Amino acid sequence: MTTTTVQDRSNFAGPLLRGGEISVVAVEAIELDNPEKEIVVDDHRTYVRVEADGGLVIRRQTMETLLGRAFSMQELEINLTGYSGQIETHDEYMRWYFMTKS
Repeated sequence: MTTTTVQDRSNFAGPLLRGGEISVVAVEAIELDNPEKEIVVDDHRTYVRVEADGGLVIRRQTMETLLGRAFSMQELEINLTGYSGQIETHDEYMRWYFMTKS
């Protein structure tokens, strides 16, 4: 886990997840799906904020592999209490990204 000050997070995007099994596995999946990113994980037990500069992606297949069972991205949506940046949802992945204003 990396500690980053608030002013350093102006271009960060990522999910805010309800604490529990799905969030624990989701953090691991996000780390696997974004190997080139320096990911900030703020674990507050009841919720987990996961962010990185420019954004993050999580793939359904990665969640299925880690859970050892079928997984629907809707299951992640149920545990998503918020997010920073913009969000793109798909049956196969969810992506959080930061788009600068022109």
